[in-house]
Amino acid sequence: MVIVTGAAGFIGSCMVGKLNNKGYKDIVIVDDFSNPVKQVNIARKIYSGKVDRTRFFPWLAEHAGEVEFIFHIGARTNTTEFNMAVFDELNLNYSKQVWNACCEYGIPMIYASSAATYGDGSLGYDDMNDSLSNSLKPLNPYGISKNEFDIWALQQTKTPQRWYGLKFFNVFGPNEYHKGRMASVVFHAFNQADGRTGGQADGRTGGQADGRTGGKVRLFRSHSPAYRDGEQLRDFIYVKDVIDVLYFLMENKVQSGIYNLGTGKARTFLDLVNAVFSALNLPPTIEFIDTPADIRDKYQYFTEAKMGKLRAAGYTKPFYTLETAIAEYVQGYLVEGTCY
Repeated sequence: MVIVTGAAGFIGSCMVGKLNNKGYKDIVIVDDFSNPVKQVNIARKIYSGKVDRTRFFPWLAEHAGEVEFIFHIGARTNTTEFNMAVFDELNLNYSKQVWNACCEYGIPMIYASSAATYGDGSLGYDDMNDSLSNSLKPLNPYGISKNEFDIWALQQTKTPQRWYGLKFFNVFGPNEYHKGRMASVVFHAFNQADGRTGGQADGRTGGQADGRTGGKVRLFRSHSPAYRDGEQLRDFIYVKDVIDVLYFLMENKVQSGIYNLGTGKARTFLDLVNAVFSALNLPPTIEFIDTPADIRDKYQYFTEAKMGKLRAAGYTKPFYTLETAIAEYVQGYLVEGTCY
């Protein structure tokens, strides 16, 4: 039996789909299933059990002997939420309970960390130095909660038999319809380029969609002399690459620890938007707007994962290029509104 927490969400539901494609059917999905918009993500998935996150630990105490692996993907991911108590409950304390249960029952686990732990990137994006976590200064409570758990995990003398924390960079792909303004820039750019109603601005990702825009994509202009408008850089990674890596770590007994999960190649927002227009066979129309003053000093101009640690662990599969991934996502999912 394999457990996936956050199974109705974006990456979690894709992971369930990956496991199904690999022949796994004995999967227990864990989440808050009260959001009807997320039901489409699991509508066609095969699983053997469904457990509300508030009932997970009593359930696990009864079934621990059947569990082979836990993917702990569930988390509060809203970077505009500033109530630290919410993150303490869902991202920090809940994750500690998962960790301790895995220690007690001898279950290997993967948990979702985030590139948001790196803050403004001034200390780099290197996962080889575990002590770096103590010096990082994330820019919001979400990133703080993820970094605090990373630090806590690294301090533990009692650990699961195998454990992996994955610092996800800018993930995009199918099954993010429910995320609203927290959806990827690709999702919002598609909605704008296609003339659909999108979400709201997200200063941390650089994209904005605030209703029907008639085929025009809005991007935040640069307020740094080091970058031209639209040439801010991010490490964008397709969700299918993410779940491939998660599956690899489940199947291969590599060294436990914290690993970056990006492509290792930063691309500009202009690259991304042009790829969206190309996938729609439309000429690009882009408008630059000011980054809101209240988040301007927290804006990341560059992120790029150092991927040597994962490669050294034996992961050799190439990552999707940005253009190939966006074409598949737009044409294979977004145009028809389908899920993975």
